[in-house]
Amino acid sequence: MTKSELVKRLKDKFETLYLKDADTVVDTVLGSISSALSQGRRVELRGFGSFSIRERDPRNARNPKTGEIVSLGKRRSVYFRAGKELRERVNNDN
Repeated sequence: MTKSELVKRLKDKFETLYLKDADTVVDTVLGSISSALSQGRRVELRGFGSFSIRERDPRNARNPKTGEIVSLGKRRSVYFRAGKELRERVNNDN
């Protein structure tokens, strides 16, 4: 699902909501999540899952195109852990 599909679904579910307002809502929610993560804070959405930041140690990697060894410095990455309700829903909707 893309952001524009999410905006359209929100608009379809709430018929009195203008498309521009639905877009603002989605932008605000995603922006708030991004902002919290960039500050190193954890974001928990009950029934869906939680986003957190993990520190990655420096390591050597290989460029798959050239085979050259490259050094990757210490970095942070986003980690998502699905909530129980989401895991159950995904596993039961086969």
